[in-house]
Amino acid sequence: MATTTTTTTTQSSVCRYSAPPLLVLFSLTILFFLNPVTGSTPWPHNKINTTDLIFGSSKKYEGSSDFVHLNYHMGPVLTSNITIHLIWYGTWQKSQKRIIRGFLNSISAVDSKHPSVSGWWKTVQLYTDQTGANISKHVHIGEEKNDRFYSHGKSLTRLSIQSVIKSAVTVRTRPLPINPKSGLYLLLTSDDVHVEDFCGQVCGFHYFTFPSIVGYTLPYAWVGNSAKQCPGFCAYPFAVPGYIPGLKPVKSPNGDVGVDGMISVIGHEIAELATNPLVNAWYAGHDPSFPTEIADLCEGIYGTGGGGSYTGQMMEDHVGATYNMNGMRRRFLVQWVWNPLVSYCSGPNALDQ
Repeated sequence: MATTTTTTTTQSSVCRYSAPPLLVLFSLTILFFLNPVTGSTPWPHNKINTTDLIFGSSKKYEGSSDFVHLNYHMGPVLTSNITIHLIWYGTWQKSQKRIIRGFLNSISAVDSKHPSVSGWWKTVQLYTDQTGANISKHVHIGEEKNDRFYSHGKSLTRLSIQSVIKSAVTVRTRPLPINPKSGLYLLLTSDDVHVEDFCGQVCGFHYFTFPSIVGYTLPYAWVGNSAKQCPGFCAYPFAVPGYIPGLKPVKSPNGDVGVDGMISVIGHEIAELATNPLVNAWYAGHDPSFPTEIADLCEGIYGTGGGGSYTGQMMEDHVGATYNMNGMRRRFLVQWVWNPLVSYCSGPNALDQ
């Protein structure tokens, strides 16, 4: 649901990623109306002291099966070929789009060097529906829409995000296809767009559109570029909060702190959309308004030994950039997800892989 913060929310969240995992789950309000299900947050939005940083308050750590009761609630999951339709809201550089497309195209790539993004997705594929069918291994980019003139302004609410999606699927010129069964709609806002709860609580979230607004029920996710607004919160560990003295950021693998920070949040949200698209499939807890999903359980964990306030063991390339997965032609840092077979967080860069 949400990214790297330890709070639970109601819209399927976006991911925030930070060394100290504190996940912010979005709250669906108005019975799933005002707030999307969850949101991801890489860094805790509450200031913490040194002791908190070392030990952390989260019980979500590698091997935390005693604390987790992930259940299947009989809803649909995405077992058909998954198509991601992109909405670029605001001003985006071509280089930024290439980084994000490179990550999405790597999910189904078969020839990436180990540890790979496609290896990470294999954990997501372990989840099934009522018939035993697994999440699809085929994920590809569909149609794209550029909203470079900020059609709904530079300040969006959770509900106006759905209006942006409506515009993209109903516009007269080249509307995005309507694909409610296997399509995911990914709305990405540029670094000059303010979104409700962005930076203060979440870095992204996922949910589904309301027919009363969009005309269709479509699984979607929103992720924002935090480069100018809160990189220390949403782009951690490539940027760090100023209130923690002595904490040093790591070098981003693609040379763009804001976009490299978005990658893990995007991965977080897509993994949860695939396994819980209508907020009635895979999640922990009894209240679907506040679900804890497969990526929420692993907030802030990027490698073996991760949990609490530790990211786990990551890798560095020849120029000192930090990553944990290889894509087709790029490297990325992506948080792990919950493995239902072994009941702990896992990823392709685990030392026992």
